[in-house]
Amino acid sequence: MRYFIGIISALLGVGMILKTEWIIQNFGTSSWAEAKMGTSGGSRMLYKLIGLAIIFIGFLLVTNMFQGFLMGTLGRVLIR
Repeated sequence: MRYFIGIISALLGVGMILKTEWIIQNFGTSSWAEAKMGTSGGSRMLYKLIGLAIIFIGFLLVTNMFQGFLMGTLGRVLIR
């Protein structure tokens, strides 16, 4: 089941990166992203970064490194 969810999430992230313009046309722009990330490409960059994060999480799930990533990387940051 972990492989299935990982592959689906990676494909969802790729689709999000490839179809960013469709997402913007249907869901609109983010005023925060436009203010903080640039004037014309802020929302596009935000959606692409979210898609990249989803791909990363999908690959972590497929390779069974998700728990190690959470405990190793994020655990050190949150414990301090």
